Amino acid sequence: MTTLRPARPYDLRLSAGGTAGGTRRWQGAVLALALMSPAGPARAAVRQRHDGDLEAAVRATDPEAALDALRFALAVDVDHAPFLRMARRDPRMAAVGVRRNGYRPARRGSVAQSVIAAACGQLVTGGEAARMERAIVAMASPRLDDGLRLPPTSEALAGLAPARAASCGLAARRAGAMTRLARGMDVERLHAASTDQMTARLVREPWLGPWSAGMVGTYGLGRMDAPVIGDLGLMRIVAAETGRWPEPDETRALVDHYGAWSGLASAYLLMHPLARVARPARAHRAA
Repeated sequence: MTTLRPARPYDLRLSAGGTAGGTRRWQGAVLALALMSPAGPARAAVRQRHDGDLEAAVRATDPEAALDALRFALAVDVDHAPFLRMARRDPRMAAVGVRRNGYRPARRGSVAQSVIAAACGQLVTGGEAARMERAIVAMASPRLDDGLRLPPTSEALAGLAPARAASCGLAARRAGAMTRLARGMDVERLHAASTDQMTARLVREPWLGPWSAGMVGTYGLGRMDAPVIGDLGLMRIVAAETGRWPEPDETRALVDHYGAWSGLASAYLLMHPLARVARPARAHRAA
């Protein structure tokens, strides 16, 4: 058993909610995860103590490499205190920045899986996106003996037939863009690219764009400066504030002033009450 001490504040359940395509699962107060480290597959079980520290049990051929992968996946080393200070001065952010200040988006277990999440999450509900991600991860990754799936590798994603990915409901053009990206490069190499370079590479791919780059940057590479521009939740906030339905790029104005924390700011705003309501009536009329 290893003790991890996250930068405070940190809320494990808030940060690592959901199943991440079947690669993690909550069992009561314990989070079970399947991980890919440079040394190979690993599994971990994590529980947050009352003092905020995390107790982690890791099973891997190289426990140190697995612990590094776990720390990255759970974003425990991100000190987001500068962001929280900015959020307290932002009336729009105050609705979530104070109550949920322990949130830091947990990352997918591989960049390849974040590409899958980016392809599945466009123009659909969150539930439908999660369903398609689980289905495609199941196509690309083996199931472990505890029922979890390993995060897919870039090679596995490249070998997936677009038609098979589309069979779960993913639009054929996005399925093609997803596999074409993995066939054109080892997407794990995006770790070595700057956020601007990563964004430029992804938006060159037809049917991927700034929203996809934000998903890969935030949930694959752990970048705090990669906002999910054009997310439906952000567009709902703009619509509620202006009374008209915005263009996707207009959502940049919500987070640009956060600079190096713009990606984290967009993740927080997606928990804003206005991000979860239907399109306001005034915005319907304007549209």
